[in-house]
Amino acid sequence: MTGKLYNISAGKPKSLIRPIVGALVADICNLFPGGFMALVISVLYGQYVSPGEAHDWKTLWILCGLMLLSLAALFVGERFAFRATHRRAYENSAVGRAALAEHLRKLPLGFLAGKDPGEIGNALMSDFTQLENAVSHVLGQLVSGVITPVLTFVCFLFIDWRMAVAMFVALPCSLLFLWLISSLERRMGKAYLKSRTDMTNRFGEYINGMEVIKSHHLQGANFGRLERAIHLYMKNSIKVEGAMGPFYLIAIAGVKSGLTWMTIAGVYLIVGGSLTVPVFALFLLVGTRVFDPVSAALMRWAEFKYIALSGERIMGIMDQPVMAGDGDAPEAHDIAFDKVSFGYGARPVLKDVSLSLRTGGLTAIVGPSGSGKSTVLRLIARFYDPQGGRVLFGGVDEREIDPEKLLKNISMVFQDVYLFQDTIGNNIRYGKQEATREEIEEAAKAACCHEFIAALPKGYDTMVGEGGSTLSGGEKQRVSIARAILKDAPVILLDEATASLDPENEADVQRAIGALIRGRTVVMVAHRLKTVVYADRIIVLDKGRIAEQGTHGELLAAGGLYARLWDLQQRAGGWTLGV
Repeated sequence: MTGKLYNISAGKPKSLIRPIVGALVADICNLFPGGFMALVISVLYGQYVSPGEAHDWKTLWILCGLMLLSLAALFVGERFAFRATHRRAYENSAVGRAALAEHLRKLPLGFLAGKDPGEIGNALMSDFTQLENAVSHVLGQLVSGVITPVLTFVCFLFIDWRMAVAMFVALPCSLLFLWLISSLERRMGKAYLKSRTDMTNRFGEYINGMEVIKSHHLQGANFGRLERAIHLYMKNSIKVEGAMGPFYLIAIAGVKSGLTWMTIAGVYLIVGGSLTVPVFALFLLVGTRVFDPVSAALMRWAEFKYIALSGERIMGIMDQPVMAGDGDAPEAHDIAFDKVSFGYGARPVLKDVSLSLRTGGLTAIVGPSGSGKSTVLRLIARFYDPQGGRVLFGGVDEREIDPEKLLKNISMVFQDVYLFQDTIGNNIRYGKQEATREEIEEAAKAACCHEFIAALPKGYDTMVGEGGSTLSGGEKQRVSIARAILKDAPVILLDEATASLDPENEADVQRAIGALIRGRTVVMVAHRLKTVVYADRIIVLDKGRIAEQGTHGELLAAGGLYARLWDLQQRAGGWTLGV
């Protein structure tokens, strides 16, 4: 139970104290009117036992006043419970979502790459929605449904232990019954959550791949995968409700049978002369109120266990270790690989690579597809840690440096640019959060994108679609370069920054890159060898190893892999379509 509370609170179990206390106070207040009503019946019954005695109007009026006060206390208790549970539920969820998003930012990309996007999205949205429901509705009823009958049982033991035992005699059997089916329930719950995640993944795949689906007329085949995922989710939902529901109804019927046992015992004891009618009335009036929260708690227990699985998935991500390192970044910016090996899963990419990149120089990394070029950049930026060897930044192992402080010294321009659904000005400002409008415009001018931004209806305040969908590839690329210029980091990593651009856009982007790299340490990956001709040094990778390195002229003279790639690209540049 402690572990489940830890999970549904997203690792902050103390935040559940107020909602639990609120629900408990409300349920205890709910018992008072029934208790005072039983006392009223007891006073009235006394007139029938002793007909000659006068009515005890004073006691009756006091009891009626106490009933009114108990109704007021019930209102206050319910109001306190509502505010305690609902407000805390949404506060916990908001804080938890922000904490999870921040934690994801600090995790290695290898962890995120191994997860389906739907799984992360479900954890951030659907699973936290389940936790909201747990705190606002489920947990309070569950805990008060346990504590209230315990308190009632203890109090009633002092009134008549025989009736108290009769009231709850069936409860242990119901709890044992639910414990016996718990393993089946957990398996069904995991299958249900897995099918929900799979459906989300398939739906995202269907939407994101719509362009390919339409262009290749794949509607039927791809919709079939989504349809199967939807039907599997439907079947697992029905299993969870249909298969487990009857078991819980049986358990609830067992609990409520306590009213029957209590009635039978009460009648027997009254006939035997060892129980008075007022005491019997007290048990009946209070007992009917006690069974309702117990029955609700049993139903909520099933829901609670499903929600705990959602919390378990959230904590499974939150418990993932962030990238280590707490040292400051050194002032030097030279980069070195010392016998570095790395692979994605079981597929090795880099094998025992050693190289050094001097400060202030332009180093190009080229080679056939799959040779590990982009992986070198990702290791420099510490998106991943090497599986063997060391990556040194300023002579310090990057694993000893705080990742946040390391990345302050590095700007990256990717081939596939992602812009946020925000204004163009704010997308540039991500390079420097405190930047003024003048600094943003200067960076845009240096990146050759000020003119097209100024021509937009709202200029720098123009919203761009998610991922930058409202801009062309060249425009997005120049905005990302403006972002890097504004950051003004001493190390620049360029990953195929012009590979997918037309000649006109490529010329603009090349000029922007020229402004970006001036006076900085630059490492660039390129397929088009004509873009690296003037690099200070060219490193040629082949099958995860350094095949050769040198200047453009030296590598052509050597007649190795670089010379063959250069020759192939030169010949490919003059091809024509045969007719």
